[in-house]
Amino acid sequence: MIKSNSVRQIRETKMMSKAELAREAKVTVQTIDRIEKGYDCRLDTKRKIILALGYKLADRSRIFANEDQERPESN
Repeated sequence: MIKSNSVRQIRETKMMSKAELAREAKVTVQTIDRIEKGYDCRLDTKRKIILALGYKLADRSRIFANEDQERPESN
């Protein structure tokens, strides 16, 4: 599923390469590339990227749009 996120824009604003972000987040460059293209990833990977970009976990919706809306509602 393709999802909107701001990883690329934030990374470029911070003048980071994909390789630098991948190194900081301890993930592969291919993972960064896929996420920037909108592909889904594990919650742990999102956490690593958020922290590597210098944000707090509470800021996740600024990076991964609709993060709070992705969770199914419980009845």
